[in-house]
Amino acid sequence: MLEFDPHVLEEKAVPPPKEFSKRAHVKSLEEYRQMYDRAARDPEAFWGEQAKMLDWFEPPKRVLDWDLPHAKWFAGGKLNVAYNCLDRHLAKRGNKPALIWEAEDGAKVEFTYAELHQRVCRFANALKSLGVQPGDCVAIYMPMIPELPIAMLACARIGAVHSVVFGGFSSTALADRIADAKSKILLTADGGYRRGKIVPLKDTADAALKNCPTIEKSVVVRRTGGKVAWQEGRDLWWHDLEKAASKDSPAAPFDSEQPLYILYTSGTTGKPKGVLHTSAGYLLQCMWSMRLVFDLREDDVYWCTADIGWVTGHSYIVYGPLANGVTMVMYEGAPDQPGKDRFWEIVERYKVTIFYSSATAVRAFMAWGTDWINKHDISSLRLLGTVGEPINPAAWKWYAEAIGKHRCPIVDTWWQTETGSIMISPLPGATPAKPGSATLPLPGIAAKVVNLQGQPVAPGETGYLVIEKPWPSMLRTIYGDDERFRRDYWERIPGVYFAGDAAQCDKDGYIWVLGRVDDVIKVAGHRLSSMEIESVLVSHVSVAEAAVVARPDEIKGEAIVCFVTLRSGQTASGELRAALMEHVSVTIGSIARPADVRFCDLLPKTRSGKIMRRLLRELAHKGGISGDTTTLEDMAVIERLAQSQGRDDE
Repeated sequence: MLEFDPHVLEEKAVPPPKEFSKRAHVKSLEEYRQMYDRAARDPEAFWGEQAKMLDWFEPPKRVLDWDLPHAKWFAGGKLNVAYNCLDRHLAKRGNKPALIWEAEDGAKVEFTYAELHQRVCRFANALKSLGVQPGDCVAIYMPMIPELPIAMLACARIGAVHSVVFGGFSSTALADRIADAKSKILLTADGGYRRGKIVPLKDTADAALKNCPTIEKSVVVRRTGGKVAWQEGRDLWWHDLEKAASKDSPAAPFDSEQPLYILYTSGTTGKPKGVLHTSAGYLLQCMWSMRLVFDLREDDVYWCTADIGWVTGHSYIVYGPLANGVTMVMYEGAPDQPGKDRFWEIVERYKVTIFYSSATAVRAFMAWGTDWINKHDISSLRLLGTVGEPINPAAWKWYAEAIGKHRCPIVDTWWQTETGSIMISPLPGATPAKPGSATLPLPGIAAKVVNLQGQPVAPGETGYLVIEKPWPSMLRTIYGDDERFRRDYWERIPGVYFAGDAAQCDKDGYIWVLGRVDDVIKVAGHRLSSMEIESVLVSHVSVAEAAVVARPDEIKGEAIVCFVTLRSGQTASGELRAALMEHVSVTIGSIARPADVRFCDLLPKTRSGKIMRRLLRELAHKGGISGDTTTLEDMAVIERLAQSQGRDDE
């Protein structure tokens, strides 16, 4: 079992700002507890009541059919996901901005709900003209441009299943995902922009399609205008198809369990898993959780900085916001292009009120310093969120002060590709936050921390995070591999959903997620959480961000290697290296003393902001990288780390 520093659990609770609570949908911890208890007593009645948020063509006959591990939610009900995201808003919000898109070069396009509806209808008809039928899979390999959510909603409108593949993946990764899902159509672009350079998506897609016999047509968005190779009969221009299509596309009713999308998530080993989500339960919980966690108001301008290639973009850029009729911002490029204040420029320009980003992004902002922030008026912000990895207390406190100015509550959200929507989070007007804790499960979510026998662990003991009862947005299976679905999620601790995360519960019932069960380091028989060591490092005044991995050690089994980026104005030195080693040793114990601390300007990350510890482990072990780097945002980061390691070892 993992060891964990009990001092972290002593973080003092930060109450919601009083002015925020006065206007919040849920105004107090007592009100939250009443809602939670009501849902726990009769979950089906609770979710049946929430289902009234959706517009149904035929109401469901039953709330839940549960045959472990398979769930059917809202059986007998018929609806259309795109109708719920667009059509039903037209009478009241037709002229309201739905999507404000900004390109990396500063160009701006704005769509009202009526305009977005028309674009989706036209492209839905374009897909039908290509022979796409309900249940067919459409692969989408695009940059962060408006055509990406338009394509997703067009698929949903006609009952097709979409499989969005992150635009940074290699041709091999794309081909593997197309083949696994048996996709019929590929939607891509001539290219995309990233840090001022063109990403040649069409070239990558063409290389993938050499090994994808199921693809009949490749539809290409003209984004960059550059010359691209063209295969007559297979390749088609998006704009030609859309222009020729009718704007009339009635939303067809589909079963509540109609497959909506497949999204591939990498396991720790083996081939990526195609997580299958269906329609009604997924859409409902995205909509409901967004309204609750972000305390939505009609005049909010909401910005989630994720890439739609990941689940955060599916749930909280496309389906959750649009189902709620929100005005949302979508940005194409990198947070430091052309300057490290790009995000704060966007917040100021569009008067963003809700800002939802990754914990790793927050630590990068810390490293860049507050001068970039203070150049801009970000007073429109009223709520901040984090997603992805657990946020350490030091970064949480910095976020609250530097960005939130101590008036914006922070919602630290825990969820997964598999869960579909947020499961554990503060309610911003009700839950006293504890820096570093995702706090309490949302109503209707039976999250617990247990041992391998399924028994709850005592406060302060480390266990495994599980969900004891089904929830509407849960994955239905691993596409094409139901046995893996059973084995990975439902048989590790029989009868409950095994999240794969280590966690602790404190005396107040707050849940502290420590990271993946696999992210542990075994030093001389002691199992240490990499997240805990990282948190200690970042608590040092000089450190902005840290990643901790293991390398083999003949005596101890494994040794701790720390990769550290420093705050603005700090300088790497042997003295600082020794000080950081001592800081970890004093805070956690001598067993956790790092064998090495390496300084770097940036840590290797995916486009979604997750640190790629797998690459750092390989670097610490072998001195170089030979593994898969398809999801890496910037290869130069690894190259610089390898070069610096060579110099350090001399």
